[in-house]
Parts: sequence; C-alpha cells; structure tokens
Amino acid sequence: MSNRLFQTVVHQMKDVIGRTIGVIDENEIIVACSDLGRIGESRQNVRSELILSLPCAVIDDTTYRFVSETEKNDCIVFAEGADAEAAKTTEILAITFGNIKALYDDKYDKGSFIKNIILDNILPSDIYIKSNELHFNSEECRAVFDLKFQGGGETPPAEIVQSFVTDKTKDYVISIGEQDIVLVKEVSPDTDAEALEKMGQDMLAGISETYKTKAVIGISSVVDTLKDLAKAYKEARIALEVGKVFDIEKPVMSYEDLGIGRLIYQLPSTLCDIFLQEVFKKGSLESLDKETLMTVQSFFENNLNVSETSRKLFVHRNTLVYRLEKIRKLTGLDLREFDHAVTFKVALMVKKYLTSKPTKF
Repeated sequence: MSNRLFQTVVHQMKDVIGRTIGVIDENEIIVACSDLGRIGESRQNVRSELILSLPCAVIDDTTYRFVSETEKNDCIVFAEGADAEAAKTTEILAITFGNIKALYDDKYDKGSFIKNIILDNILPSDIYIKSNELHFNSEECRAVFDLKFQGGGETPPAEIVQSFVTDKTKDYVISIGEQDIVLVKEVSPDTDAEALEKMGQDMLAGISETYKTKAVIGISSVVDTLKDLAKAYKEARIALEVGKVFDIEKPVMSYEDLGIGRLIYQLPSTLCDIFLQEVFKKGSLESLDKETLMTVQSFFENNLNVSETSRKLFVHRNTLVYRLEKIRKLTGLDLREFDHAVTFKVALMVKKYLTSKPTKF
C-alpha cells in the first residue's frame, strides 16, 4: 500500500481526532504522521513490545496497535497519549487502515498479487479466482528477472528498475529487499534464453550509464501461467547463486544456460563429499598448485587439445605433457582421456560449490 495514501488519510483525520496520529511500516519507520516533522523517524522495538502487550501497547506516552493482529509483520498505527481515548483512537485507525489496505491490495494492487504468487504466499487454487477478480490475464507468457544491486545510490533500486519498464500495465516491479528487486516481465511465447539475456544486458547497461550503479541479474525460463511464477522466481534466484559460485565474472545469468552447475547446485552436500572422496585420493586435489590448476583450466578451454593449449600458455608441448602426467600420478586421472577429463571438471566444480556454501532457496 502506498505511503502517500497513508499520509492522505492521516491528514484528513488529524483535525477531527485532535492529537498526533500516524503509521509505522514493517521496518519500524514512521511513514505517515499528522506531525510532518516526525515522518522518517525510527521506532525500533515497538513491534516486539506490542507483540507482548496485545491488543495495544503504551510506550513513552504514545499508544500503538497493529493494523492487523493476525499479521505481526504488518503496519502499526499510533496515537498520542496513554489514556482510554488514545486506545480507542488507535482501534479506529486500525479498522480504517485495515479496510483501506484490504481494498487497495485486493482490488487495485496487482503487484501485491504477483508478489504473493512468487513468494508462494497464495494457494494455487486461489490464484485463478484472484486473477479473475483483478481482471488479470493469467495465460500470458512471462519471465522473472531477479536483480541484486551492489552498493547504494541516490535513487532507490525499485525506482531504477521501474524506469526501464515500458508497459506498466503488463510488467511488475517488486521489492523483495532493499537491494533485491524482481521484475516480472510479459514476453512473447517464442522468446528464448538468448533474447532474455539480451534484455538483461541492455538493462544493466542502462543502469550503469544512467544511474552509475552496478547490479547482477538472474533470469528464469519463460512460463505461461501465473501459478508457475513461483517456480520462475526460484529459477532466477538459483541462476544468481549458481552464477556466483561457478561464473562470478558474468553479470547476467540465465537459468537455462547454467548447464551442469544447475545439477551440482541441487545435490546434497553429503553426496558431493562422497563423490570427491571417490574421485580423488586423500589430499591429491589439495596438492595441485595454482599453476597446475590454471593449466587444467586452459586445457579444458581449448577442448583437450595439447598443441593449442601449449601455444596459448606459451609453454613447450613437452612441458604441458609433463604437467598432465603429474596430475595423472597425483589423482589417477589422465586429462587427455575424455571420460577422465569430464570427471575432473565436474569434481572441480563440486569442490568450488562446497567451498562457497551457497544459501539455497
């Protein structure tokens, strides 16, 4: 619900109520108040105190009450005073804002509906009903872009992403966190991963050029129903996480292009440990120095071609063969053989995955 709408209602009620009133958001910041000078002030610990003192709490001669007693992360209303009149005033405010918020969210705020879908906060059976109530086209193709901004700037990240939305009736910008913004974008049915990645690259270029800030993007596959947006959001987040683990230099990661990294990411850590123990002799992987690992990486990049790899590394062919033989003796894997090379490549990725200890979603 818009803070501007909160402030409009508070302004209309202040003369009737005759005492300072206002609204605190989920971050415990005053977002609307009859005393304009107090907007933006922090009210830390009010939420925890209120939970212990339901239905209302008196702190420093001010009475506080949740807009909804069933949603402890919802907004809080307050009224100046510690008397019965202040308690009655907060009750009136809670009923007023609760009804306005319900009407706003249910009838007009499609973004709230989309957010509930991607966060899996709505039953699949209710999605179709709610989409009809909101006159929502539920069968269009959509993709999810998860943007994580790096560092702060003058313009809030949500506003930055919103500036790149060309059709605000079809695309939705959703704030998941201060630096974590989701764009749910309507696309044509024939849009492929390459086209989505190009959209992401263009957006990052615009963000960098216009706002002088940086971000990374994870992109889902295309889904053709609203109920699949939760899956798409998870794909976009996995793309970001897998990209961070296996391809950290790439700012745009598409779920469909993750390859074997996507498979490794979804394996249990215990299974990964067992795999490494089976592939490598004890301590053999750790005994490989940085130069040897760089040689292996170049060998893979040059399709296991000894001549081409030695040329790229500016070393004699025999030197490269010696290094590969050293690896064979240490690990038992001859990288000149395709099957052994694949096993070694996967094992290195598994090791990197375990070292990173990513957070799963």
